[in-house]
Parts: sequence; C-alpha cells; structure tokens
Amino acid sequence: MKTKGAILWGVNEPWSVEEIELGDPHAGEVTVELAASGLCHSDYHVVTGATPTGFPFLGGHEGAGVVTKVGAGVTTLKEGDHVVTSFIPSCGVCIPCSSGHQNLCDLGNGLLGGASISDGTFRIQARGKDVSAMVLVGTFAPYITVHQSSLVKIEPDIPLEVAALVGCGVTTGWGSATIVADVRPGETVVIMGAGGIGINAVQGAAVAGAKRVMVIDPVEFKREQAMEFGATHTYATADEAMQAVSEVTWGRMADKSIICVGAITGQDIDTAVSIIGKGGRAVVTGMGDIAEMDVKLNLFTFTLLQKDLQGNIFGGANPRVEIPKLLSMYQEGKLKLDELITKTYKLEDINQGYQDMLDGKNLRGVIRYTDADR
Repeated sequence: MKTKGAILWGVNEPWSVEEIELGDPHAGEVTVELAASGLCHSDYHVVTGATPTGFPFLGGHEGAGVVTKVGAGVTTLKEGDHVVTSFIPSCGVCIPCSSGHQNLCDLGNGLLGGASISDGTFRIQARGKDVSAMVLVGTFAPYITVHQSSLVKIEPDIPLEVAALVGCGVTTGWGSATIVADVRPGETVVIMGAGGIGINAVQGAAVAGAKRVMVIDPVEFKREQAMEFGATHTYATADEAMQAVSEVTWGRMADKSIICVGAITGQDIDTAVSIIGKGGRAVVTGMGDIAEMDVKLNLFTFTLLQKDLQGNIFGGANPRVEIPKLLSMYQEGKLKLDELITKTYKLEDINQGYQDMLDGKNLRGVIRYTDADR
C-alpha cells in the first residue's frame, strides 16, 4: 500500500512528509487505519539525537484507529476493532508480563531497532530503503502495520482522537503519580513540568487525593492550565517552589516529586530529591540524552533522610489494564482528555506542531488524518 508518512532522515533534520510503502500484515500482525496521532516530546528526542535509532525513521507512537486487515495467527483482534497503540508491546508470557509488569515486557528490547516483532524484517519503505518505526508502531502515517502485542482494543464509541493520547502521554503521566509515586490522600506532591505528561501527573495526583499538587513550569500558559487540571499551587522556578513547599509543610517538604520536564538534566535530579522530605520519593519520568551521565545529588542527605529515587517507564502501567480503565474514566467524566488537545494539525504541518510544542503553546498537539493523507 502506498500512503504518506513523516520521515526523519537524520539528526537535527526536519520531518519530511512523503510517500511511503506499507507492507501487508505478516503472522501476528494487523493493519490499522489511524484517525489521529499525538505529537509527543519523545519523538523530538530522536530529532536531537538524544534517543538513538536507525535512519530513515518514521515517527509517532500515540495513535488510535480501526483494524482493516488481519494477518495469520492473530487471536486478539479482528477487522473493524477500534484500537489504541501502546508504545510498549506486551506479550503476556515473559517474566515481567507474568509478574504484572507489562511496561517492562521483554519485547521492549527491540523498541529502538525498528524491525518487526514477527520476523525481524521491515514493513515500511521510503525511497527504496527500509524505514525504522518509532517504538515499532510509527503513527506519523495514516496507516500502520504492527504486531498485535502493540495494540489494545477499546470500546467503539470512544472518540479516536482523544483515545490516541492514552497510548503514551496520559497513561505515563497518570501512572507516574498513581502507580510509581503511589500518591496517597493528604500528601504534598511536586510536579516538575506541565506538558503532555506532567499535566496528566497533575490529574493523577489530584484524583489520588493529594492535599497539595504543586507544579513548576516556566511557561505561564502551562501553569494556568495546570490549575484547571487539579494543581493547587504553581511556580515559574524551582527556587520559588522550594521556598513555598518549605513554608506550607512547616519545613517537612514534599512527600513525592515527579520529574516530567521535556529534556531532563542532572540538575533536575537534585531539585526533585531536595524538594522531598524524610522518606520521600522522587520519580524520574522525563527523558534525557543517552550520552548524559552527570547527575547532581547530595548523597549525605539522600542517605540520612532515607529518600527514594525511582525510575519510571509508561507510568509503571500494564497497558492492557490501564488504557481501558483510563478511557472508562473519561467516559464517566472523571478524566479530562478533550481538554488536553490544544491544537490539531494536518500531517503536512508536523514541523509547525513541534515548534509550537517547543514554544510552550500546547499541552498536546494532535495530527488529525483526513482523506487527503491517505
């Protein structure tokens, strides 16, 4: 099948929207016609070289659509099913999956390689070359051919445009607060960064019963939006927040902190650990450059105050459990999804969408596919 896709040909190059060739599903795979794709910061890490991958590269990992073709041996899906892409595949049988940690599925070992789970070959070609797909899905195209382990079936009455966001940003942010940070009623929680992931950590912390949800973000628009999603206090800088947290907690500091900045640095670790008190937990959700090795951390207080520094992928969530649960909450009016979409874009406008993200104009930009893209 010939269609369009947003291809990256090298580090620090713009996305190139051009014709691609998409293969039919092999054993265990399906083809999906996508309605929308979120513009997540994780794809921009590939642009900068912070996340290594092969080129050419088809971006995108937050998608939702309808199954149009089914390959041999597919047992979980059929034509016409509505699905969300999960940026972490889950096989259900490896040790992490079997122990309740689908977000750590062994199939994730191949996420940055771009080759299909089924047989190690490629389903996408551009200019006669094999194309790597972002985390094995590549949703910056109106059609995808992916393994069934990377898809989660959803109810057909859920709008696909908002369902796409649960494939990464919503679930990662929500789980960062409710699962990995394990926010409890009455706690004080500090969230660093209120973008597409951080704003959902705000939602998660608020619903979990936090007494104070205190957000740090330099962008006024995001601070204002954070208040709409459950924040109780917002600050432009870490220094402002540090003083305020000390004052409202009578010097005990926060119980939990969650780093959701777009590009994490070693200084962010020091801030997150310093702003929590005795026995507190700092959760690292934001991504950094693969070559970055320097972390600032006061080891004296880290040990003596028995603090906890916890890594985190996909909010610690089991995608086949958490994605349907979050969408059910949305249907019941208990989770804001429509409000996350600041602006929609045509596929051809993807570079503008990412510039808007970098300029702090969007909580989440979304590509909406039309007949012109197909």
